[in-house]
Amino acid sequence: MTENKMQAIRLTQPCAAADLKPTQVDVPQLKPGYALVKVRAFGINESEVTSRKGESSPDFQFPRILGIEGVGVIDQVNANSSFKPGQQVATMMGGMGRAIDGSYAEYMLVKEENLIPFESDLDWSILGALPEMLQTAYGSISQGLHVQSGDLFLVRGGSSTVGLMASVLARHMGVKVIATTRNAAKLTTMKELGIDYPVLDDQDFVSRVQKIAPNKVDKALELVGFSTLFQDMGLVKDGGLTCFTGALGGQWTLDNFSPFMIPTGVYLTSYAGEAKDLPAEYFSHVLNMIEEHKLTVPIAKVYNGLGEVGQAQANLESGKFSGKHVVVL
Repeated sequence: MTENKMQAIRLTQPCAAADLKPTQVDVPQLKPGYALVKVRAFGINESEVTSRKGESSPDFQFPRILGIEGVGVIDQVNANSSFKPGQQVATMMGGMGRAIDGSYAEYMLVKEENLIPFESDLDWSILGALPEMLQTAYGSISQGLHVQSGDLFLVRGGSSTVGLMASVLARHMGVKVIATTRNAAKLTTMKELGIDYPVLDDQDFVSRVQKIAPNKVDKALELVGFSTLFQDMGLVKDGGLTCFTGALGGQWTLDNFSPFMIPTGVYLTSYAGEAKDLPAEYFSHVLNMIEEHKLTVPIAKVYNGLGEVGQAQANLESGKFSGKHVVVL
């Protein structure tokens, strides 16, 4: 940073991944209720690719610095703040990268209510992979599905970052996991992460799951969307829950939806949470598990500097990788 200037990926119009180049912009000015954070790392997300293409929902508008999550250290705070300069923090959502400028920058201005404090000696690449992926996975299995030890759990879209994280967290809770992928090349990686039943999502998908779970599954996490939701609910036992969290297939809504399309006795819920849904205590618990090598973070590739953001987005878009793409500054 020189004289209140910083490097950032600031978009003024839709563009290709290769056009994501750092430019010089003003460092955000501190405001009441906010903290200025020096960004150390951030993950790359599907929604940021959508925003870059100009296909986001109305809360997004150009010009915008992308980035819905990030980790870093507090740089400046207001006099009455509970945070201190130098403190490690994580953040996600809260309009970042959409309604307000986000984390694809050397500094980001974040509402204090959306900051999660932590202390860790883990590499910034691991820390940067976690916020959005962990928050969405944890919220889905805890609030959306009330997953508990002994459950048989189906994750549709299981090779996505959230799917992998949800599977890993559930396994540590004593849950048996069936997780799906449409790419046979990803089955090995899923097995290496400890997923009990990695399943190929093709025309034989239903019969494969029925062989594993002849009495159906207890809980199902829907990450593909409406195109597979009702099929998944048909695999859930009476009294079981299905949580709609994502739509990797692109279909978020359904015309002429009827409640009678939900199988009798199966519960349909959803999750679309915020930073406040990831308690600092749980974040620290996960960091401790990672430090003790009890939990593996699914990272696809690590990139260095804002100049590699375009490559990171292109690699995410390719669909050839399993795990999170992380940029370290």
